[in-house]
Amino acid sequence: MTTPPQPESNVPSPSDDLVELERSTVTVARYSDYASAQRAVDYLSDNGFPVERTAIIGTDLRLVENVLGRLTIGRAAMAGALSGIWFGLFLGFLFTLFSTSSWVGIMLAAVLVGGLWGGIFGALAHAATGGRRDFTSRSSLQAGQYAVTVEAEVADEARVLITRATWRAANG
Repeated sequence: MTTPPQPESNVPSPSDDLVELERSTVTVARYSDYASAQRAVDYLSDNGFPVERTAIIGTDLRLVENVLGRLTIGRAAMAGALSGIWFGLFLGFLFTLFSTSSWVGIMLAAVLVGGLWGGIFGALAHAATGGRRDFTSRSSLQAGQYAVTVEAEVADEARVLITRATWRAANG
């Protein structure tokens, strides 16, 4: 005798994996710079607030590239040589660990060879660009504003503390 098919159950069994749901968060303050947002969270911490329930979120992100100067083949070779020297120093240190020879000679040879090859590769890499990027720069990610958020359950406590800190700062 066959048993009739059982209806599917939508109730999870205890053996199913449990997934933690994200907690609701509330923005309690906004700042124009990161240092101010950091000070606010530090103030919360100093006053016993559970800061593990806090986040600083940067919004309105933009990429800023500051041009540092002109890049010539000579500068590219120098940058490559410096990188090569560091790499040679590292390799020289490793070789001295497993060698019975003079460690000074090994280090000196590794640094010189690393610097020479680094300089050559730096110059060749720059020459290969054909002048498409003849400048050096530093990029950074910057936010337009920083929001201090907390879990909804503790939002009122955080607002009271941040309001107190703002009042104290304004009334010195």
